[in-house]
Amino acid sequence: MAVSDVKEYAHLTEAQVEELGQKFDAIRKEFADSLGEKDAAYIRKMISFQRRLTAAARVTLFASAFPPAWVAGTTMLGVAKILENIEIGHNVMHGQWDWMNDPEIHSSSWEWDTIQPAEQWKHSHNYIHHTLTNVIGQDNDVGYGILRVTREQKWRPTHLGNPVWNALLALFFEWGVGLHDLDIEEIRRGKKDKNLLKKQLKQIGRKARRQVGKDYILFPLLTGPFFVTTLTANATANLIRNLWSYLVIFVNHFPDGCEHFTAEELEDETKGEWYLRQILGSANFRGRKLTHIMAGYLSYQVEHHLYPDLPSIRYPQIAEKVRPICEEFGIPYTLGSLQRHYWETFRTICKMSVPNGVLWNKDPDPARPARAERPAEALAAA
Repeated sequence: MAVSDVKEYAHLTEAQVEELGQKFDAIRKEFADSLGEKDAAYIRKMISFQRRLTAAARVTLFASAFPPAWVAGTTMLGVAKILENIEIGHNVMHGQWDWMNDPEIHSSSWEWDTIQPAEQWKHSHNYIHHTLTNVIGQDNDVGYGILRVTREQKWRPTHLGNPVWNALLALFFEWGVGLHDLDIEEIRRGKKDKNLLKKQLKQIGRKARRQVGKDYILFPLLTGPFFVTTLTANATANLIRNLWSYLVIFVNHFPDGCEHFTAEELEDETKGEWYLRQILGSANFRGRKLTHIMAGYLSYQVEHHLYPDLPSIRYPQIAEKVRPICEEFGIPYTLGSLQRHYWETFRTICKMSVPNGVLWNKDPDPARPARAERPAEALAAA
């Protein structure tokens, strides 16, 4: 059942929520004040590594007719695209590195290697999603306009195809993200401003032509007789990036433990309540350091939603301070394996494909551990 009052849901008083907000504000100040050259060196090295990896992949694909070169070039290019999109582009556009005052690594100037224009991404993701996180009818990330992921969403016959739409979205995730800021639901209702829609479609068209031209025309042509094998390598690298990006995003937003909220929750919402909503609406997954880097540290989704503009490499340290506070206040801190979270997500997508009255389980949500047990359980499992 969607939450309409986070204080009541978490059994906290107004004073406790205010104290909670002050504690989280203090964490922000502590880490923002500690940023320095070590952090700046990390992002510069990451960008340099990603660009060198891309170059190595492109050079290797000049021999793409030979299977070992095809596999090596495709793998390197897929990894490079993941790093550029998730660890670099996503985080730079959040303003995580704006404090460096480097015009080349700044949210106002960065344009990433995907079809969605940075301007549209910063509106649909940074502003809409991170401000209205999991609020049904306002956060377009709740189902991406095509999936039904909560029982409060009105069921339509098209939702019978939930598993199919989910698979297509995973395969073509770049294009799903590219169209995200169009707001499919507003278009469906006929409420989308036509001039704005026209402007956005032109921006997407220009970016898409550049991306398609680069990956499927220019670079394959440069390899001469190996045009076809290079083209398939580029397509496969994009597929690798799409599937991984989809997986990382879905397991952080839709597993058991990620709550959804009604618009009533936004009425007179305080900073403390906003913090609380971010925690209740997000999930973390475990992994080794390489997994965290490949996920852009979105494996620490709770911390990312609390502090989206702090550098991602600081999230593990921030988590060490956030989790004890959650335990102190009895707030659920959802943490699990990537595999478990995806199973729960896929199960929800399948269940939500049918009307509520047809579901074999009539409870509002899948069974979850009692709220008082979740924080300790998460800490013990980490």
